[in-house]
Amino acid sequence: METEGAPHRLRVTAGLILGLFLAALEATVVATAMPRVIQELGGVSLYSLPFALYLLLATVSGPIWGRASDLYGRRRLYLMAVSIFLLGSALSGAARSMGMLIGARALQGLGGGGLQTLTFTLVGELYPLRDRARVQGWISGVWGFSALVGPLVGGLIVDHFSWRWVFYLNLPFGLAAMSLVGWGIPEARRKSGAQVDLGGAALFALGAGALIYGLELEFPPALVLAALVIISFAIFERHQVFPLIPFPALRRPFAFRGFLGNLLGGMAFFGMTAFIPLFAQSARGQSATISGLLLSPMTVGWTVSSVLTARWLPRWGPRPLARWGPVAMAAGFGVWAMAQQAPLPLLALTGLVVGAGMGVMMLALLVCAQEEAPREVLGIVTGMLLFARNIGGSMGAAAMGAVLGSALTAGGEALLRAFWKIPALALGLSIGLLAIGLSVPDLPERTAGPLGEPELGVEIEK
Repeated sequence: METEGAPHRLRVTAGLILGLFLAALEATVVATAMPRVIQELGGVSLYSLPFALYLLLATVSGPIWGRASDLYGRRRLYLMAVSIFLLGSALSGAARSMGMLIGARALQGLGGGGLQTLTFTLVGELYPLRDRARVQGWISGVWGFSALVGPLVGGLIVDHFSWRWVFYLNLPFGLAAMSLVGWGIPEARRKSGAQVDLGGAALFALGAGALIYGLELEFPPALVLAALVIISFAIFERHQVFPLIPFPALRRPFAFRGFLGNLLGGMAFFGMTAFIPLFAQSARGQSATISGLLLSPMTVGWTVSSVLTARWLPRWGPRPLARWGPVAMAAGFGVWAMAQQAPLPLLALTGLVVGAGMGVMMLALLVCAQEEAPREVLGIVTGMLLFARNIGGSMGAAAMGAVLGSALTAGGEALLRAFWKIPALALGLSIGLLAIGLSVPDLPERTAGPLGEPELGVEIEK
């Protein structure tokens, strides 16, 4: 089997990008199709569940997929994740009731969580630092691109074909991704017969799911349950030979800062983006189209800066980038806090700055955490950083809704007067990000071997 060389890596990377694009697209493209789905299947009271369950399962399952790949090998787990995602896609397209669609979307989310985590993990294992930064930059841009084109693609499919093709079109492209990745990556397997910590996985999924549910719906009993389960999970993990989350791996300098940085960055960025459409439409009296145009520059800024950071990181190292990113975010949020009645083009420009800062910080932390992590924990480190970003978004949205208080439901002038609290809170979180950036150390020497060279305790499966 060919295991080295640019052509091999390009084929594998093309497959990874294709698979990740499908998973990212499913988070946005379905929104455009749902009104037509409701007309055909009914169940308007269940409108939000196909979105919510997809995102919930994708978020919660990510670290579990990452840890399983550490123990059982990346290739087989990646192929399993794509298979589950495509099965969910086929069942979603064939759905004859809203209940069937909801269940199929949950299955899609389970596979999508593996696609996301394992794509970033495989790139971390395939490429040395200089090349990895560039490829991770392009892959990070996939998310921004999917957010921009997803609603348009969904609208075109629904208008000219059927909403079912929103899901069926995943099948040929997903099979192509499986072929490209499955034939291009050697399999690594532990000799020790290690098993995934199923008890820990169950506790983690329950605690994380309750936390997301409680934050999204502002349901205190779920938050209490989440706290109790998370404490139980931490105690349980201390007694496992192969824990789901090996905490010493997350205490490494870049992994620890990466986790905190993704958590705070997710709170600030995604929390703010959750309220910008409401601000534009309810407080400023603009159309949904204008609110989308106000939101898009943040995504564009993240996408472009991720690509640029990939070029800067090998040359300058993580320290300056970990400072510039939070400074840009703080500047953008500061303008929003002081000038929410400014012309919308100015606010859109500040959103571009915020997105650029987010892209710089997140990519630098991810790539350096992967450079620091030994191969045997690369999957769980990557999965936990992405999990922190996603869970941070839920925490940020809940916190920002709380600071708006009654102005959230009052809308109009009341919302306009109170909205400064949202970017002000994001500004405070950005200052916390800057404190993390100021403590970033020098980049460590990579301990993992090159592609195709197993480390101690790992064998290559021919």
